This record gives sequence, C-alpha cells and structure tokens, in this order.
Amino acid sequence: MTPTAARLLDALPQTQCTRCGYPDCAGYADAIDAGEADINQCPPGGAEGVARLAQVTGKAAHPIDPRFGVEGPRALAVIDEAWCIGCTLCLDACPTDAIVGIHKRMHTVIDAHCTGCELCIPVCPVDCISLETVTPGRSGWQAWSQDQAGHARARYAAHAARRSRSGPVLASQGDEPANAPEATDRKRAIVEAALARARAAAAKTLPNRS
Repeated sequence: MTPTAARLLDALPQTQCTRCGYPDCAGYADAIDAGEADINQCPPGGAEGVARLAQVTGKAAHPIDPRFGVEGPRALAVIDEAWCIGCTLCLDACPTDAIVGIHKRMHTVIDAHCTGCELCIPVCPVDCISLETVTPGRSGWQAWSQDQAGHARARYAAHAARRSRSGPVLASQGDEPANAPEATDRKRAIVEAALARARAAAAKTLPNRS
C-alpha cells in the first residue's frame, strides 16, 4: 500500500461493507489511489467521507454515486432468537466477528463490534437477521466516530488474521460429504425452519373461522 493509499484508508469508516465494489476498505483505498475508483463510492462515509477523500486526493467532492447506495443512519444487525437455527453461516460473513454462537445453537450480535455492514443478512437461510437503526437523524461520519472506525479496523484485522491461519469458519462445510451426518442435520434444520416460518406466515393470513 502506498502512502497515499494509507491516508485514504485512514479516511474511510472501516465498516468493511463492500458496498463500494471492493472486498474491503483497504481494497477501495488502493483502487482510488490507482485511479480505478472514484471518491464517492462509500455510502457509510457519506458526504463528509467524500470530503475527506477529496482532501487527500485533491479531487472535487461530489455526491455519493447512487449505484453504490445512499447515505443513511447507522444500523445494527439483530438476530431473531426464535428463528435462528445455529447454521453458523453468519459467523464467517461478519467482517468484525461481531456475531457469536456455535453450530445448532442460537447466535447473537455484540453491538459494540457491529458496523452495520449488512453482510450477514443475505447468507442467513431463514431470514432471522434484520437491521435496527441506532442513529436516527444522523448519518455518515455524524453517526460514526473515529474511535468506532479504529475499533472496527482492529476487529477486521484480527478477523483477517484468523482466516489466514485457519481458513473460513465454514471451510469444512465444502469438504464434508453431502450425506455426512452434520451436513444432513444442517439441511434438515434449514428446511424445517423455513417450513415453520412459512406456516406461521400463512396462519397470519388465514381468516378467523371462530
């Protein structure tokens, strides 16, 4: 990483959300430095974030490109304990290891570590993760402090180091036979949870016959 890229990285909020189109904040900083990305691709940083990047690059600040999202209040991931099946898919997806739990046991989010990156949501097979706004009326760097950015950056570095040593949390899943007991149990749990969710949704729409 060049000195300029390092300064650009320091100016980013470190949410590691990938909304900029790059795998992490460092990748985006390198891309800006290489002239491959513009300075308005980071919705979590918002308008102030663009201004910070403009100051480093000397480019003119301009609004966030809507192709990458919009600036908004900070949110935290929340897991619905009643629906969590303990599949562990969200554990590896979280860039700051903000989710704790073990296989077949309910997971939970540690608020202080969550950046609101949303990466855990699409991997959940039973849609038990949602976002809760925690900074209404404040967005971008008004909703995210430099201390929080530093904390998230350190958490992400630790997460990346762990993965480089032992691989993704779920690396073994791709290697286990399709008929292995754990794979079968996991599939069954996902299907049963999905069916239960569908039944509950259907029950809400049925007319009251009493």
